[in-house]
Amino acid sequence: MSARENILGKLRASLQGATPIVDNFDEALVTAPWSYPAEERIGRLRQLMETVHTEVHLSTAAQWPTLLAQLLRDRNLDSLLIAPRTPYGQQLQSAWEGDTQAPQTKAYDRPIEAWKSELFDDTPASLTGTLGAIAATGSLILWPTADEPRLMSLVPPVHFALLKASEIHSNFYEVMQRFNWADGMPTNALLVSGPSKTADIEQVLAYGAHGPKDLVVLILEDA
Repeated sequence: MSARENILGKLRASLQGATPIVDNFDEALVTAPWSYPAEERIGRLRQLMETVHTEVHLSTAAQWPTLLAQLLRDRNLDSLLIAPRTPYGQQLQSAWEGDTQAPQTKAYDRPIEAWKSELFDDTPASLTGTLGAIAATGSLILWPTADEPRLMSLVPPVHFALLKASEIHSNFYEVMQRFNWADGMPTNALLVSGPSKTADIEQVLAYGAHGPKDLVVLILEDA
């Protein structure tokens, strides 16, 4: 018998004859104070995110590529890292095709070992999608995938994130229920409320220490 089996065997034996504690979990305690009507969720999310220096813009599913191009020009950013196999990556490429004034797009379509220096030294901004957001805490839910790796939202100094207004949830418990996390926890779900910041050194707040210096959220209102 291995050490692991021996330990588990002792734990199981210790439970023999024990009476399970009644689960008196009250869902209302973690939902009722943090529930918002659908029409109030955008305002709540925006207020909390802008408090921590996140920039928020409202747009639509059709118009966001035009807005994004303008935001990049306003910051003098000449290129944008995208995930070309995602629906919004394809939409952006189609919208900017043939537009000589549009920023250049850079595709994340290679193993990181093939272009690590370029990603870290010559990629000023990136665009990712989101799984949704949480109004109660002012947080985006990022769900990295093989097509859209975590490095896309972590490395470039400016991170643009797309969020559907219909996918803003009231609270974290609602998100866990919606995606059934109890039966299958995600391997790498991230809750992001603002740009990277730290005050570790001399208690002086600095942005961009461990991730993007700027976070820009485009909320797409459903027509």
